[in-house]
Amino acid sequence: MVTNDELGLILDTFMAVTNEKRKAPGKHNARIAAVQALYQMEISARGANSVVEEFLAERLGEAPEFLPSTEVDRNFFARLVKGVVNNQEQIDQAIRLQLSEKWRLSRIDATLRAILRCGCYELTIDKTAKPAVVIDEYVEISHSFFDQKETGFINASLDAINKSFIKSTANLLKVEK
Repeated sequence: MVTNDELGLILDTFMAVTNEKRKAPGKHNARIAAVQALYQMEISARGANSVVEEFLAERLGEAPEFLPSTEVDRNFFARLVKGVVNNQEQIDQAIRLQLSEKWRLSRIDATLRAILRCGCYELTIDKTAKPAVVIDEYVEISHSFFDQKETGFINASLDAINKSFIKSTANLLKVEK
């Protein structure tokens, strides 16, 4: 279980992200919070509903200290977290297909997994934002935690997931004709 001090340190890392000139800061902040919530769920073994409720009631209050601004799309946050959890098997399979044969998803850092899962959910299931926006958002979020190597991994993985999804969708459309 994560202590409040450890969680505070984790949340402080988000402060580096800015919302200057951002068209949808509420969605950006919701993505940051969703990554944090998924990370918390994984390390504390708590369920989606309780973590979403905690974030909505306590952490995403009037002035969330771990976000660069107070604007948060709370509905989008809840949809992301619950969507990832409800579709995790499909999402994890899409991510696994992009890993080398020597790597298992469980070997990837928990924060990287949370970022990949959110991005994969948005690219393959939610599909309300343009793929380039989704990939850019999660690459930017990854900069708050990691060096260039990991952010490059996020970029390449989400791009490959998107291309694979487009290709499989096109193949399905051909079969249906």
